[in-house]
Amino acid sequence: MGLRNIFGRKEKEPDYDPTNISLLDMKAGWVLDYDMKSWEVVGQFEYDWGNNFFSDEYKIQSSNVVLYLHLEEDDELEISLAHKIRLNQVSENIPNSFKNSNEDPPRSLTFEGSTFQLEEESLGSYRDVRSDNWSDFISWNYEHPDGKQFLTLERWGEEEFELSHGQYVESYEFSNILPAS
Repeated sequence: MGLRNIFGRKEKEPDYDPTNISLLDMKAGWVLDYDMKSWEVVGQFEYDWGNNFFSDEYKIQSSNVVLYLHLEEDDELEISLAHKIRLNQVSENIPNSFKNSNEDPPRSLTFEGSTFQLEEESLGSYRDVRSDNWSDFISWNYEHPDGKQFLTLERWGEEEFELSHGQYVESYEFSNILPAS
């Protein structure tokens, strides 16, 4: 049975179960709690990794802090939170690394005194869900020895690089996931 507004018209039913909202249901404009703060979802993005494998990313903001919440469903839900860092925050000179070694990425990156080892290279496409335009990129994931932290280096085109530092988190660390009012 559908919902009706005060004028008798049928309201659109949500595309999620309102009694069992999860991170996978989120959309831009929603809010959630993490680390004793409330965060607003200010952006929603989709990644296409090929072979019908997709993942989702949400730009979340609390005050002036911006994080990227990445959700990837493989055999189980893998959740990570990351923030952008400047290229000069790692010891290696990333643009020069590519020019001097035949386009191969550095085998390791040093950040805040810790060495992160290259674990995975992925080709993918990315889009803001408000658009149908996809952008291709290459991503390299570097793992910290503790297995909890990572660095992600992305290359967009020939000379544009982005770097982020993050950690793996669990779904129980998030609460009060609420749709936009």
